[in-house]
Amino acid sequence: MRFITLTSAAIGVLLLLCSCQPKEKSTFDTPPDPYSLPAMDGDFLNVIVEIPAGTNHKIEFRNDSGFTNDTVAGGDPRVINFLPYPGNYGFVPSTLMDKERGGDGDPLDVLVLSESVPTGALIAVQPIGALLLRDRGEIDTKIIAVPRDSSLRVFTVDNYLDFALKQDAARQIIETWFLNYKGPNKTELLRWEDETYAWREVRKWQKR
Repeated sequence: MRFITLTSAAIGVLLLLCSCQPKEKSTFDTPPDPYSLPAMDGDFLNVIVEIPAGTNHKIEFRNDSGFTNDTVAGGDPRVINFLPYPGNYGFVPSTLMDKERGGDGDPLDVLVLSESVPTGALIAVQPIGALLLRDRGEIDTKIIAVPRDSSLRVFTVDNYLDFALKQDAARQIIETWFLNYKGPNKTELLRWEDETYAWREVRKWQKR
């Protein structure tokens, strides 16, 4: 009999992905014009989900076509050739990382660590940190957040210190995922930052 030994990181990936199953009782609104929503909802951050946790299909929102599958050369749907997204991936409305100030020309990206929610869902979240990467020479900031709704959370953390101390394996999984989902050596890790930095990034890129 052969025994297969999984590393702690692999086990963590499996547990994180298995936990990202949608709850039937949860309902979410899809706003008619996601870009027009405010970035903040009181003490929380608004996020429009493009890519649900647990999928490897790249979905993006565009003003002219709504939520559509991103495509590669030739028109085929873009599929991430790696493990599926470890959280719900989307953007902060009313933000724009304009290129004139060193951004990538898109709204601020957010990875929400939670139960899987559908494309187009509007969800209020609490930032717990930020992952800074270099992608094709540009700084690429990913806000890491948890839902305001505690019933959607996959673990109990409220800030970066909690995250690093209580769920460091999950933090390392997220880091490893973003360093590999585009292929080896495509992105470079710069550093992690805390929730204060994450909020500062939101305010920096918020449309005036």
